[in-house]
Amino acid sequence: MNQVDYLRISLIDRCNFRCQYCMPEGAELEYALKQQLLTDAELLTLIQEVFIPVGFTQFRLTGGEPLLRPGVVNLVKAIASLPETKDLSMTTNGFLLAPIAKNLYDVGLRRINISLDSLDPDIFDQIIGNHGRSRWEQVWNGIQAAYKVGFDPLKLNVVVIPGVNDHEVLDLAALTIDKQWHVRFIEFMPIGNWQLFGDRGWVSSADLRQRIRQQWGLAESQIRGSGPADVFQIPGAKGTLGFISQMSECFCDRCNRMRLSADGWLRPCLLNETGQLDLKTALRSGVSIHYLREQVRDLLAIKPEINFKGRDSGTSGTYSRTMSQIGG
Repeated sequence: MNQVDYLRISLIDRCNFRCQYCMPEGAELEYALKQQLLTDAELLTLIQEVFIPVGFTQFRLTGGEPLLRPGVVNLVKAIASLPETKDLSMTTNGFLLAPIAKNLYDVGLRRINISLDSLDPDIFDQIIGNHGRSRWEQVWNGIQAAYKVGFDPLKLNVVVIPGVNDHEVLDLAALTIDKQWHVRFIEFMPIGNWQLFGDRGWVSSADLRQRIRQQWGLAESQIRGSGPADVFQIPGAKGTLGFISQMSECFCDRCNRMRLSADGWLRPCLLNETGQLDLKTALRSGVSIHYLREQVRDLLAIKPEINFKGRDSGTSGTYSRTMSQIGG
């Protein structure tokens, strides 16, 4: 496996959207109370004194929706200012982004991923579970604001749902032609949602690539990221197309990440619940930083076994948390 140096940090488990693939409709979610979440001070202590010393240098802030976290700009500034931080990024739904995009950029955030599952406002609202005034335009304004500020790369995440938005693949891919936007098509993953869309399955990345290839041609891109995406490019396009194929293609050997939930659970693998550590409870009960550091180091050592042996359990067995509670 790759060196594990990338930590996805969930700042909050709440979200202002209720996307079908993330929060199943009708599911009763128990959100963490404020006192159950890691405080800014606790999070910074874990980053500086536990994660950085064992080799983590790349951090991505996620949620729920990370922009719902009070004081998020100051927290971004604190993490970005650490000399060991080589890369700091964020994944957001973009709804609250436009007014603070420049503030986030000014304090050190340079890379951002924004979820955009449809260019059709009605389909978009269907996917995000919105039944009131459409939210598409405000998300689109957030994307435009991030682009104007200078986020590079600016990535758009698209979860492809059969029979819902898969007919928009070419329109979404076309966004990369004239702008330096990077669209990432993500295979729908039934994590904790095995029954969702079960009658339709999921659309494979190979199928999506073939559709795009027939329209414009498609070449492997010279631009590569550190994540699991296979990156391609429409000939002559300014941006790229990435395909994250967690269902059709195993990429455990390329995994370089762990996940820290908003309430302090460290998760070595997205696809199963083996080996999780409750760092918040340990920290608050007075366990030494040295011991926590060694626990994380030990978990890093067995991560390959956890990844490969438990890969299928998250999509077929009992799952205690939805994607929104894990942090994606």
